[in-house]
Amino acid sequence: MTARRKPQQAQQSYSPRRLHVVLTGLGLCALLLGWRAMDLQVGQHEFLQRQGDLRNLRIEPLVAHRGVIRDREGRPLAVSTPVTTLWANPREVLAARETWSRLRGNPVLDMSMLASRVEANAHREFIYLARHLAPEQAEQVLALQVPGIYPLTEYRRYYPAGEVTSHLVGFTNIDEVGQEGIELAMESRLRATPGRKKVVRDLHGRVIQDIEVLDEPHSGEDVYLSIDLRLQYLAYRELLSAVNRHRAAAGSAVVLDARTGEVLAMVNQPSYNPNNRSGVNTAALRNRAVTDVFEPGSTVKPFTVAAALESGLVTPATQIDTRPGTMRVANKTIRDHRNYGVIDVATVLTKSSNVGTTKLALDMDDQALPGFLERVGLGIHSGVRFPGESAGMLPIRHRWRDIEKASLSYGYGVSVTALQLARAYAVLANDGRRLPVSLERVNADYAEAENRFAEQVISPVYARAIVDMLETVVSEEGTARRAKVPGYRVAGKTGTVHKLLPSGYADDRYVALFAGVAPAEDPRIVTVVIVDDPRGRDYFGGLVAAPVFSNIMAGVLRTLDIEPPDTSPPPAIYAGVGKEEGRI
Repeated sequence: MTARRKPQQAQQSYSPRRLHVVLTGLGLCALLLGWRAMDLQVGQHEFLQRQGDLRNLRIEPLVAHRGVIRDREGRPLAVSTPVTTLWANPREVLAARETWSRLRGNPVLDMSMLASRVEANAHREFIYLARHLAPEQAEQVLALQVPGIYPLTEYRRYYPAGEVTSHLVGFTNIDEVGQEGIELAMESRLRATPGRKKVVRDLHGRVIQDIEVLDEPHSGEDVYLSIDLRLQYLAYRELLSAVNRHRAAAGSAVVLDARTGEVLAMVNQPSYNPNNRSGVNTAALRNRAVTDVFEPGSTVKPFTVAAALESGLVTPATQIDTRPGTMRVANKTIRDHRNYGVIDVATVLTKSSNVGTTKLALDMDDQALPGFLERVGLGIHSGVRFPGESAGMLPIRHRWRDIEKASLSYGYGVSVTALQLARAYAVLANDGRRLPVSLERVNADYAEAENRFAEQVISPVYARAIVDMLETVVSEEGTARRAKVPGYRVAGKTGTVHKLLPSGYADDRYVALFAGVAPAEDPRIVTVVIVDDPRGRDYFGGLVAAPVFSNIMAGVLRTLDIEPPDTSPPPAIYAGVGKEEGRI
């Protein structure tokens, strides 16, 4: 009986009906899976691909560097160096709190710093943690492998010449956007345009594949300035020494190429280090040579004499009676350093006679002198388009009172910048032609064209006569014996101006000036030196500014290999201007 039941049970266990049910169920499952797969591949393909891209595809910047600022010979004055910036995805960092302890005591990014940053920005996907790190500093953090912290390559601006070129070159902010100087003035040319690329990242945030470049990066344009870094160092050293020696509040010096209008050097004191601006006084950021104005004092007298020559009022031989060394105009007494007696027009400049220039100004038409000063560029913008440049101030009046004309004749009542004064002396050096001033390097062809079409604002004869007269200022009889340059003939003029304070002109505070050209027989270089508020024993322009001019000019002439064209004594003054003598 038992043996008969076993086959029956086995037959029931492998029933075809049950097998059919199972196969049908499996078939339905296969169909369901197939349908689902097709739905995912076709119906929801775009959605799934988008979700996958959100988790793996990223748009990353392609870094481009800012243009390099160079001197006229190509020496770098401002460069962009690659640095590493650390950034984080707060959501990822917060999800890995257990790894924060790895940063405890880290000198670059401490655990507490990380916690405060990510917790305050938990809703964001990108925050900066530390910017512009040296690669070895960034590696101190990245080596700890804290999830959610990533590196980013950026550029940081570096200034090789430091404080020597700081006022001219300026600086950028942390995002490499120009803030001062040339960096700001030429921002549109220097600025880089970053690109974009699509990449695939793995779960650890590492780039495993570059997909495509969306936008090509474009680096900024390199800019070649007109300055010569060798001359810039030279001028900076001499000005710094003078400001310290005379305990002055500030100073400026400008060196121009008289034939091209290029600025070969422009320095100021006090200065600052653009590579480390922490604690810098904002007053030290100004490029005083173009932003600060001052009354030029006796450095204007050559133009007063030139205006008198041009008006036909005098010749170089005309005698002027300056006795007794004082002159009353309205309610003011105008004084000379001493009584020079009856002197010719050239000696008016040699001795810097206020009485002599006053008499010339009073005998001229009201608009003759102001119009002449405007023609040589005093009181108007220089055209260099430097940020913050001052236009100065040249009064415009229909009628001038006698005291106003007198003050203007010896440089009071007009305000100029050091660059404007240098441009005015460049007119004398360039045979009466006024050239555009340039802070960018000028090529030879352009310079020739500019010179050809330069504005002739003074007769070459009068410009040459004034330069010849100014040679006597640097002679043993003049006020600027310390401006001499061994081996060269030099022409120039001193200035000593009472400082104008809110309460009026100070009796014991001054601005010392010297402006000059060399070589005098064929002027190539113009240099202007301003020393503001010297507090030492000396304060006259001939004692404070003239020696600085001498040192700078000597170095410039040697560095540029400018040989004196003629070492003979200066000619008997002013051939061609007029021989007849007169008297005022």
